[in-house]
Amino acid sequence: MQPAYPTRNVQVLAASQALASSAIPMVVFIGGIVGVQMAPNRLLATLPSSLSVVGLALATIPASLLMSRVGRKRGFMLATLVGAAVALLGAYALHLFSFPLFCLTTFLTGGVMAFVQQFRFGAAESVPEERASRAVSTVLIGGIVAGLLGPEIARRTVDWLAYGQFTASFFILAALFLVVTGILTQLKPTAALQVQAGGESRPLAQIIRQRSFLAAIVSGAAAYGVMTFIMTATPLEMHTLHSFSLDETALVIESHIIAMYLPSLFTGFLIERFGLRRLMLAGVVCMLLTVGIGVFSRDVLHYWWALVLLGVGWNFLFVGGTVLLTRSYYPAERFKAQAANDFTIFGTQALASLSSATVLFLSGWDMLLLITLPVLAGLLIMLGVGKDDGRRRSVDRRPTTDDRPA
Repeated sequence: MQPAYPTRNVQVLAASQALASSAIPMVVFIGGIVGVQMAPNRLLATLPSSLSVVGLALATIPASLLMSRVGRKRGFMLATLVGAAVALLGAYALHLFSFPLFCLTTFLTGGVMAFVQQFRFGAAESVPEERASRAVSTVLIGGIVAGLLGPEIARRTVDWLAYGQFTASFFILAALFLVVTGILTQLKPTAALQVQAGGESRPLAQIIRQRSFLAAIVSGAAAYGVMTFIMTATPLEMHTLHSFSLDETALVIESHIIAMYLPSLFTGFLIERFGLRRLMLAGVVCMLLTVGIGVFSRDVLHYWWALVLLGVGWNFLFVGGTVLLTRSYYPAERFKAQAANDFTIFGTQALASLSSATVLFLSGWDMLLLITLPVLAGLLIMLGVGKDDGRRRSVDRRPTTDDRPA
């Protein structure tokens, strides 16, 4: 008899996601403020935030390799314990007012997030395959809490301690990581996690050649790349270049973050009702509308709609791509397939984050938006040639190079 949905593991991972993921919004919020104060050059003010993305990208493969040896539960718990230590390092860096040490803190925080990003795979492996989309969506709902919790902690605790601004914020973050470690002790082993290393496993090159794997990895990379490229530039475009107020700019960005995660309440249902390919195509259309609205007008309302649609498009593509990825490999292949996927996705995000401001200042907002069109057009074609044949991959059916988005 199959366990009722949602399983205990999905609940545990969703709660862990909500708390642990608050680290990145906190780093982004604090990083820009203290970066201006501590950086030797104002051009380096955003370096701490960018280094968190770089750290995430570089740690994706080591994170998967470690968990392939010690398992999901031990890997997740080890990462959150390291996260607590890194948060304490951040408090110490702020106390010393050391920009290099703070940059190291944000880089290592990104590395911890590489493990947290794999909570979604742990959830998908804990349920029957037909429920994987809902499991992934449930975990990502935690992003709503994290997106609000991180900046709110930083805002309310900025001057709590006399050791320096935001030192209390990082002490609280360390405590949150320890709480997550405790929550993760409730993870239970599943059949998928107990697959022996000697099970059937193909070379990575053969896995990558599958149509389903390529569609999944390109969708995830495009979702994160386009979203980060546009989102990172939006505060600069609105507040710095066009003098919109901080409140107006914050409203647009906060609405965007909510739009990224709120659809997770029903994304799993939509996948089951309409199929992966249709939902992912809808995600591409949302991003194309973002470009159109952004080029059309510079009103606050148009920025708001553009960024909300960007968030919804990201959700449909990222959740859809994650579910599609889980259908393209055997359980024994999961770690190397997931490592290749996440390294590509977050490497793309890092490049987008580092290049966004440069493109904006050199070429302007319209060109920044239009640059994304070839990427979206290519993804639209890739997804458009698939078909919804209703197939599902069980652990007993061999994925083939003909697999298409289901």
